[in-house]
Amino acid sequence: MKNLSAQEEQLMLAIWQVGEGNVKAFMDLMSEQLPYTTVASTIKNLEKKGYVSARLFGNVYVYKPAISEEEYKRKFMGNVVKDYFSNSYKELVNFFVDQKKLSAQELKDIVKLIESGKKK
Repeated sequence: MKNLSAQEEQLMLAIWQVGEGNVKAFMDLMSEQLPYTTVASTIKNLEKKGYVSARLFGNVYVYKPAISEEEYKRKFMGNVVKDYFSNSYKELVNFFVDQKKLSAQELKDIVKLIESGKKK
C-alpha cells in the first residue's frame, strides 16, 4: 500500500471514526474544514490506494475503510522504524529517552508489559 499524505491521513481518521458514510459525514469530523470537492477527490485517491471501498447507495457513494486503523498503525510504525531508526525498536526507544519524551517509570512499565506478554 502507498503512503498517505497528511490530508489523506486526517480523512482516514474520520473514516475510521464513522465506519461507513458519505463525504459529508466525514467532513463533519475533520479538524480542518476543506471544500467538499477536495474531500471527495481525496476519498477517490484513498480508494485507488486501497484504503477505502465504495458502493453506490441510491445516487450517493458510501465509503468504508478497507484497512483497519490497527493495520495502518502497524504498517506506518514499521516504516518509521525501518526508515529512521535502522529497523531497530531499541533505537526508537533511545530516541524518545534522549528527547525526554519517555520517563524511567514509563520504561519500567514497558519492560513489565514485555515480560508479561500483555497489551496495555
